[in-house]
Amino acid sequence: MSKKNKYIADENRYEKMNYRRTGNSGLLLPELSLGLWHNFGENDDFKNARNLLKCAFDNGITHFDLANNYGPPAGSAEKNFGKILKKDFKSYRDELIISSKAGYGMWPGPYGDWGSKKFLVASLDQSLQRMGLDYVDIFYHHRPDENTPLEETMGALDLIVRQGKALYVGLSNYRPERATEAFKILKDLGTPCLIHQPRYSLFDRWIEDGLLDLLGNSGVGAICFSPLAQGMLTNKYINGLPKDSRAVKDSPFLNTQTVLEMLPKIKTLNEVAESRNQNLAQMAISWILKDDRITSVLIGASKTSQILDSVKAIENTTFSEDELEKINSILK
Repeated sequence: MSKKNKYIADENRYEKMNYRRTGNSGLLLPELSLGLWHNFGENDDFKNARNLLKCAFDNGITHFDLANNYGPPAGSAEKNFGKILKKDFKSYRDELIISSKAGYGMWPGPYGDWGSKKFLVASLDQSLQRMGLDYVDIFYHHRPDENTPLEETMGALDLIVRQGKALYVGLSNYRPERATEAFKILKDLGTPCLIHQPRYSLFDRWIEDGLLDLLGNSGVGAICFSPLAQGMLTNKYINGLPKDSRAVKDSPFLNTQTVLEMLPKIKTLNEVAESRNQNLAQMAISWILKDDRITSVLIGASKTSQILDSVKAIENTTFSEDELEKINSILK
């Protein structure tokens, strides 16, 4: 790459973002993190993927969240991220938090899925190779595995840190009871759980039933994914169902019927957002960040404009009692 085209990050990037301490650790994370679940795979526009990462970092988003199975096909998001890291972010590596995960199916046979030590260690080795990294900052077990002893799975996470392949470890999609056990095992091993990654949004509040309290009391951070409920908590569906939308295409995570059922709530929530001088997506993110037990909100993006729009959400994360009562009455 010629020097003329070399990426130079915005020198004011850290003034554009707020950072929160992750549980009881020394690690600060940006209030918004960028997830690479969609739009970074083999069939996606590579130039657009580069621009998304540059836009995020230029706005103080230092955390890029991946997993072994992101793509499609599985592994291709990490591969593309590795190329972009080498092209654009090599000199910024120590300013970045890069996370990956393992827990879903990656290769055939009995050793390519779930939570065995064999799978987790091999999967992370593959992830590091794809990304061209010596270590990741955070490595997660992506989902609970009821058939593998928790001691084995947590022992694998501890081993990975001791091998220098990850600095911190986390869990994703663990319910409170299982998370409680996992936290104790990790603490006893000397590699405390840094962070938990659950799904959380205005439309999906399951973590309020015990998990948030557990995280707060245990000194474990929280980074929430799907804050916009697969796009329902945006302006996308307020005037109908766009032909190119995920709902019309009947994604495994969203369909037309679900959107139509939620539409009255979406429209009323949008009115509350407008009264706060926010759009619905911004309010949905702000609403999560109102709780100081939340460390970061994980956003996805297909356009740089979506990142810039989301960044505005951090400007107002305070809600009046009246606003919270209105929101709760809409969601009943």
